[in-house]
Amino acid sequence: MRFPLNLLFLLLSISTSYAQTYISGILEKFNNNTIEYVSAEELSSMEKTVLLDAREKEEFEVSHLKNAIWIGYESFEIMEVLGSIPDKDTPLIVYCSIGVRSEDIGEELEQAGYTNVKNLYGGIFEWKNKGYPVYDTDNIETQKVHAFSKYWGILLTNAEKVYQSKKETIEQKEQ
Repeated sequence: MRFPLNLLFLLLSISTSYAQTYISGILEKFNNNTIEYVSAEELSSMEKTVLLDAREKEEFEVSHLKNAIWIGYESFEIMEVLGSIPDKDTPLIVYCSIGVRSEDIGEELEQAGYTNVKNLYGGIFEWKNKGYPVYDTDNIETQKVHAFSKYWGILLTNAEKVYQSKKETIEQKEQ
């Protein structure tokens, strides 16, 4: 019995290590490091920050960080943020799945005059991979995270992966 447990632990360690390495490579390839990163560990001990979720609505509805505000990516409107967060010195942490879309939104926030914008390194995937909680639309802790696609889902190692919205799931059940 000891051997299978050790093997399982080894495989889980390798997959987590692989995901972290791969997230790092993707961020190096697609980001310009224009927005300072904050790690999951740093964020977990921060207070008085506003969390902005730069994923699509269906991703946010599956799960998000506690008290995060959905701002979207394709539908992002800087005027909505300016209306709801008028103090441009407010500490803002932007996140998405791994940190690429959130850098783009962070750049727009800085262009609008926000002075304290950070990007969650590795996004919600890294947050959940490190064992931190995520919440559904009813503010109940969940193990589910929208993995966007099977390709990106390999980077999520510590969650139940969801690839479609609740609406799509309901529509499939009705057929």
